Amino acid sequence: PADAQAEQVGGWLRTLPVDGRFLLVKLIGGGFRVGVSRLLVQRALARHAGLDAKLVAQRMMGWTDAREPPTADRLATLLAPASALQEVSGQPYPFFLAHPLVAPDASLGPATDWMAEWKYDGIRAQVVRRAGQVWIWSRGEELVTERFPEVVALAGQWPDGTVVDGEILVWRDGLPAPFNLLQQRIGRKTLNKKVLAEAPVSFMAYDLLEWQGSDLRGQPQQARRALLEALGGQVTNAALQVSPEVAGETWAALALLREESRARGVEGFMLKHRDARYGSGRTKSEGTWWKWKIAPLSVDAVLIYAQAGHGRRASVYTDYTFAVWNRAPRDAAEAQGVVDSIGRREPPQPDGLQLVAFAKAYSGLSDEEFKGVDRVIRATTLEKFGPVRSVKPSLVFELGFEGLNSSPRHKSGIAVRFPRMLRIRHDKPLHEADTLATLQALMGPQR
Repeated sequence: PADAQAEQVGGWLRTLPVDGRFLLVKLIGGGFRVGVSRLLVQRALARHAGLDAKLVAQRMMGWTDAREPPTADRLATLLAPASALQEVSGQPYPFFLAHPLVAPDASLGPATDWMAEWKYDGIRAQVVRRAGQVWIWSRGEELVTERFPEVVALAGQWPDGTVVDGEILVWRDGLPAPFNLLQQRIGRKTLNKKVLAEAPVSFMAYDLLEWQGSDLRGQPQQARRALLEALGGQVTNAALQVSPEVAGETWAALALLREESRARGVEGFMLKHRDARYGSGRTKSEGTWWKWKIAPLSVDAVLIYAQAGHGRRASVYTDYTFAVWNRAPRDAAEAQGVVDSIGRREPPQPDGLQLVAFAKAYSGLSDEEFKGVDRVIRATTLEKFGPVRSVKPSLVFELGFEGLNSSPRHKSGIAVRFPRMLRIRHDKPLHEADTLATLQALMGPQR
């Protein structure tokens, strides 16, 4: 009984020491995992070993590779005195990350204090040229050198002791191609001539971190930029470009240029203070980078499947699958007929009105909103497939996403980039949800 449970748990909590209470609560609550930020771990290790936190962060790049489990010897190497360890030739630097910006305000000062560059949608990477070799590291700390031979060949022309930060893109007809084309290339086991021709990659360089063996991260952004442009002038090839600086004397002028983003195949602007140093992670202590992205594309979609979340949301249904109509319903009655058929577990008619799944999303709502949706899901569940529940359609959501691309792998024929929930549309009836034609119109011409 509940009162007996409360008495028992209370008794344990009164008699246990602090660490025992902590463990007990974790065990009872089911959330045994304790999350600690990467930056905090790096700072703690640095203080423990008497090292510079930046050095520890650099040594940790790639350190958690699942193919090489941590050992006592590897930990000793990670914490070895700086003078006692020769740093690995191919080691990259920790990536400096940008903060999201809704709109510039007075706190940023004049626009001329900032460098504006287009924000590309590719794979963030560092290209390392040392000891006569080239390494390419992704932001996820994965070595991807063998996937991009074009970049390796061009970086081989750099002098030893050069590390460049930038973005790997598929570049065709003078513009960046949609991300899914790059994704398809990465998924290929072999890179034959056909793949290289259909998805030629370019490395868009936008920061110089090391030059002639010297760490430049402590220098101002504009100084690093000048050296990067000098390096870019040594290699003239579409597979290696320096991210162009966008000229704008005022924030209003930059806002006007930002409206061209989708036509250019980019996501908006990167803003970098001219005096900023290159930091580690998402910090403002060394200076600031902002990502000033354009508003996401959006559609109104219907919730049709749900799955429980993870961690503190493990008991709440937070991971959703959404659908749109295959065509616009004639009226509310026709849409309700489809909902009633779904409630009776009847398969959809091949040529009739139906809901077509096209995206999954699990972020964007508050805890209270998730709890409210969870109650609806439990009340309208039709079937259970392991951890997944199918629900009788009743809720419409506005979904936001960065882009759409055609995809034969998906039933809808469309792949969605970074979908998330913007809001619940309690004001929107089911028959007014969007259609496949809406998605196709937003997708635009495919390069």
